[in-house]
Amino acid sequence: MVSLLENLTNPALLFFILGILAVQFRNDLKIPDNSSKFISIYLLLSIGFKGGNELSHSHMDQEIFGSLFLGVFLACMIPVVAFFILKKKVNIKNAGAIAASYGSVSAVTFVTAISFLDFEGVTFDGYMIAVMALMEAPAIIMAILLIQLFSKEGRGESHSSNSYRTLFNHSINNASVFLILGSLVIGYLASDQQAEGIRPFTTDIFKGFLAVFLLDMGIRAGRQLGGMQGNGLFLFSFACVLPFVNGLLAMSLASLLTQSTGNLLLFAILGAGASYIAVPAAFKTAVPEANPGLYLPMALGITFPINIIIGIPFYYYVISMWF
Repeated sequence: MVSLLENLTNPALLFFILGILAVQFRNDLKIPDNSSKFISIYLLLSIGFKGGNELSHSHMDQEIFGSLFLGVFLACMIPVVAFFILKKKVNIKNAGAIAASYGSVSAVTFVTAISFLDFEGVTFDGYMIAVMALMEAPAIIMAILLIQLFSKEGRGESHSSNSYRTLFNHSINNASVFLILGSLVIGYLASDQQAEGIRPFTTDIFKGFLAVFLLDMGIRAGRQLGGMQGNGLFLFSFACVLPFVNGLLAMSLASLLTQSTGNLLLFAILGAGASYIAVPAAFKTAVPEANPGLYLPMALGITFPINIIIGIPFYYYVISMWF
């Protein structure tokens, strides 16, 4: 409970809330698109580099391999379960798109969780960056396969091979995945002296850029809050409840591999997060019939704020009490 109250005064969180309020008060506050893109690139680069540098000090053991496997397992399992729940209420293509969103990960939520751990003085292992990067693509692939399997149109398409090539291009060669994996490798190869040389860039200004980025995300989330109107209580409840189910499941399974508070929290957030960047980019081409007016507001307008405001301190409290 103390962690929850402390998180409410975290400047990064308050800037996020400020962005939401700006939209609700119809303020014309806006972060330029080019600046937003640069900051997102910086955050992924910084966290990837730091994770790789930490990974270089780790020995490849059973815990690391087990964690990587668990991440891929969760990214494959969550969209399957979500799909079978959703297809009872929405059409197959929308069910697949929503399932992909909740099976994939939110890099921004992950970065915010790392900022929270830093605020609390809690460490985590660098290999968790690799776990996050590996979880981006499998959920998208699984969701497309489910759509192909259960959709009559999908079974009858003669150009399905082109669809699959497009899918793999968007999911595996996604810019965010490429950047964070590339930064991870660079950080792994860099010596301690080289890493220290760019520390002012990768570490010292990180929190300031995160605050500006979360202000921008608050503005974006605020604009999406009305997108669920008319789509029913079911989808709203789904976007609120499923992340906690997934987060607690991921955290429980991860406890079989590690007892690190930081790692457990990050696993919980990886399970609870919902993608609103990679999935829309992939589905815009692979399954254009899926309605972004459903899966985007759910992921960005509902699940993202819940994870940032409530989820992160909640999982930290649970870990502190039970693990």
